[in-house]
Amino acid sequence: EFDWSSVDTSQLPSSYKTNSPKEKKLLRVADNFLQQYAHLCPDREPLLLHPVNECGIEKFVSTTVRPTLLPYTELYHWEGCASFVSDYLTMEPLKSPIAPPSSLYSPTTILKYQRGNCFDFSVLLCSMLIGAGYDAYCVNGYATHNICTMDETLEVCPLLRKPPEVPKEGEKKSSKYRVKSPPDLQSKFELQQEAKKEAETAAAREKAEKKEEGKATEMEKPKHDPLYGLRVHAWVLVLSGKREVPETFFINPFTGNSHSPTDEQFLGIESVWNHRNYWVNMQDCSNGCKDLIFDLGDSIRWEFMLLGTDKPHLLLPDAEEEDELLDRDMDNAQETEEEDRRFDMPPSWVAPIQISPREFETRSPQGRKVILYKEAKLEKWAPYLNRNGLVQRLTVYADSHYSKVVEVREWFKNREDKLERREVNRQAQLTMEHFRPGHLLGLKAHIYTSMEPETERTMEFYNEARVDGLQKHTENAHEMTDYFEGREDFLYLRHVEFGKRVKKIQIAGTRTDINPRPIVQIKECFHRNPQKPADEDVAERIFLIAEERINLTYHLKDKYITASKKNFHKGAERDRKGNEIIMTPEMCITYQAGSFETDTKLLHLYKLLQKLMEEEKRLKHEIWESATEVLEILKIREDEEADIKLTVSIYDTERNEKRRQEYEAMDNLMEDDLLGQEEQELDYLAPFLLQIGNVEKMSKWQALRIKEDCLTDFKQRLTHKANIIHAHLQKEVEELQKKDRWYQENQNQLSMEDETDFLAYCSETMFRIRVLALRLKREKQMAPQKYLALEEKLRKDPRLSGHLGHP
Repeated sequence: EFDWSSVDTSQLPSSYKTNSPKEKKLLRVADNFLQQYAHLCPDREPLLLHPVNECGIEKFVSTTVRPTLLPYTELYHWEGCASFVSDYLTMEPLKSPIAPPSSLYSPTTILKYQRGNCFDFSVLLCSMLIGAGYDAYCVNGYATHNICTMDETLEVCPLLRKPPEVPKEGEKKSSKYRVKSPPDLQSKFELQQEAKKEAETAAAREKAEKKEEGKATEMEKPKHDPLYGLRVHAWVLVLSGKREVPETFFINPFTGNSHSPTDEQFLGIESVWNHRNYWVNMQDCSNGCKDLIFDLGDSIRWEFMLLGTDKPHLLLPDAEEEDELLDRDMDNAQETEEEDRRFDMPPSWVAPIQISPREFETRSPQGRKVILYKEAKLEKWAPYLNRNGLVQRLTVYADSHYSKVVEVREWFKNREDKLERREVNRQAQLTMEHFRPGHLLGLKAHIYTSMEPETERTMEFYNEARVDGLQKHTENAHEMTDYFEGREDFLYLRHVEFGKRVKKIQIAGTRTDINPRPIVQIKECFHRNPQKPADEDVAERIFLIAEERINLTYHLKDKYITASKKNFHKGAERDRKGNEIIMTPEMCITYQAGSFETDTKLLHLYKLLQKLMEEEKRLKHEIWESATEVLEILKIREDEEADIKLTVSIYDTERNEKRRQEYEAMDNLMEDDLLGQEEQELDYLAPFLLQIGNVEKMSKWQALRIKEDCLTDFKQRLTHKANIIHAHLQKEVEELQKKDRWYQENQNQLSMEDETDFLAYCSETMFRIRVLALRLKREKQMAPQKYLALEEKLRKDPRLSGHLGHP
């Protein structure tokens, strides 16, 4: 257990350690309100009004709420706020399960130590919800043992809950013109006897199942709680109205789940409060919270403490004039008390709530959290905590003892291979992997039982990222089916049947696709092409490889129930002597829907047959390529799983070690270049002294001229060098702008691979631009220093100083 007495309060603001005059007045009003409440309701429990904070100072509960909108998109919605609070904090039970706590710490302290009781959870969550615009309130009430102790072992995991079924529309009545079914010739007596036996068997089975279900329900039923109805709990109430909330609901801060006010686990409410006022529930809670009306402006059902409230009060009808005159004296006596109560709530004494990006990302203490549900276990991790990118895992068990695993679901983030979710069914030995857009080969999902080739598997692809429009690929040892979408040739299905592979000697180290499976049949289906007549638009074509036949079926014409067909028999292309065989009418059987005439033009049929035979060769090659691609995908997936890499955003400077190393290497290179230039002893005077020849006979005017020429030449060299760097920089910028314009014009036509290449090019170009900009900046900064250094060096050079008359 955490020792709260060891909390360091020395660095806390003065508002934590003292009360302002307005806060002191509020405490007096609260004491007066509490005395009246105890006098009018002696059988009610004491209210939680002003517990002490971490500094031992009494603070009114409403001033502990600090409305805050944090700069994270997820925390703008109640689901994100509730999930963050439940994950970030560690639950601590109340010291006394039947009494509110005597202390209520600030949300900033709770966030710092990442732990607290239900009241700490509720105050923090309420502060975040009010800051996000919700009409939220902290609730002091009573709940069941499971709610108070955060025991969810009897609850179904939210990830396993089935969505509500949509009621199906009534079946359409059958038409009276439908074809009548054939008469039933079976014996009705025998059918009755079989139905009777089946009914008896079903009744016995149902009875046994009910008995087992009864035992299971009895075991799952919560044990009798001697403190039922007395256990104190705090949660959050969200009223309808603001942020388009349609109905009032509760939020359990321990789990982050929403509950209806009619939920039987919430047994009663003592009081509610927000940052503006405090309300006491005056309604009967003998039936739990089911019958409560959450109209806080109704002063009959909810007694408010301060008059300054944003809730409209319920106006009662005026009494008779006589009663009104009699009550005037009493009203005058209460004017002083109302003046004390009529003032706004003081501002919160809590410091601004702040959550750093690292804390928001890490969530749970130590970055890991485990929740036990009914026959399920949910584990959560912070991003980048696991090397494989695992952030969440749900394990489903067959029993309540968590011993036999049935299914495992895993969620990943920041994977370079774009893997997002993996589901493993241990009973069926089936694995399902789901990928985000951007995979190297456009992979969307992979369902398999084994990673061995030519086993049963299903692959789904992002068809927009592929040239061939492949959407789905299924295969097993004997057949393969491809589904397409958005193709120009209107192809949407290709089904291939394989025969038994001819046994060949397999040489170690050779590829498995060298001995492909023999193709028996290829079937292709096409959508309707509106630009062609129906009897010329192929709907289905079947290549019977073993039988050397090709069958074509065309689309149906309007008002026809049969489709045109052509069946070709290829036969041999050449005879034994090598002569080309001429096509005969027996080689093609034609049926033209709506016409009794047969197409006798053998030339057209011959050309069509030749075209189909070329298509058959092309299809065989495409099928071989498809099988090879599957092997390539399996090899890539094995390599990706063997060496898992995580991606880091370029804006994450703390984690992006590669980017930081590049910057450090660039800085070190620049420093080494500058130091090397300074260390080099270059004789700048040599070219100019050669022009004079005899240095000893040099005059003072010649020495001054040499000095000025040397400095002018050095200055021009520095300027020229800076101009060269600037020209390279401008060229890189123009190239990047040109590439960006090309991308904007062709964005809708690019594949995923083209976009990846474009992003890589932009990253490399930006790096070169940053290097050039840094070099140009350094050159401009160091040029004056270099110039002055050379001038000082020339002044001290003995070859010039003797003629200039100074050392």
